[in-house]
Amino acid sequence: MAAGGLAAPVLAQSARQVIDLTHSYDSTFPTFDGKPGIEFEWAAEIAKDGYQLHKLTIYEHTGTHIDAPFHFSANGASVDQLEPQKLVAPLVIIDITDRAKEDANSTVEAEDIERWISANGDIPAGAIVALRSGWATKVKSPSFRNDDAGKFAFPGFGKSATDLLLERDTVAIGVDTLSLDPGNSADFAVHNSWLPAGRYGIEGLNNLEALPVKGATIIVGAPKHSGGTGGPARILALV
Repeated sequence: MAAGGLAAPVLAQSARQVIDLTHSYDSTFPTFDGKPGIEFEWAAEIAKDGYQLHKLTIYEHTGTHIDAPFHFSANGASVDQLEPQKLVAPLVIIDITDRAKEDANSTVEAEDIERWISANGDIPAGAIVALRSGWATKVKSPSFRNDDAGKFAFPGFGKSATDLLLERDTVAIGVDTLSLDPGNSADFAVHNSWLPAGRYGIEGLNNLEALPVKGATIIVGAPKHSGGTGGPARILALV
């Protein structure tokens, strides 16, 4: 029993650890277009008003955030329309860290999914499948976004992998990089197929290295602004 005689939530009772998969972020956090994704302005201060309040200017796709289907589909579900049961899910992690060290634009492909299944059993129903590349450790470095020549360079999902996942009962994919597609993508093939199919994505995950490749539960604290194409989210994992 928790303090005061109240039982802890069921998921918390069964979890040994709660891992935060969310980056703290400010105006220096890397963004796709290079512009600040969030800006702070004091709206009230203790010295003058007796309390503190910020006015925030936020672009939806900044920090650890969600891509709703509406982001790449005119008729897709907006972020406030994501079904609650799809925000708590078994987490599957596909690790390509070693490959990403050799090739910044490495991708998870269908054979990586099949290899995971061979080693770990079938992907659980309603799962979220995340790419782990080690990229989160680069978040304060220009190499999180670009190569030495200034071109986009980061791992992502290949369409062969997401096509395979579309055939299964998976609700979302996630990456510890800037985008679901790799940095050298010319056509955003994953965004253009995964999101219009009614699935959602999570970009900018953190601390995936602290998790096993199977067995964790992910909790997606999705924002709920009406008509949103996505938005910053607090993402947790229970292990």
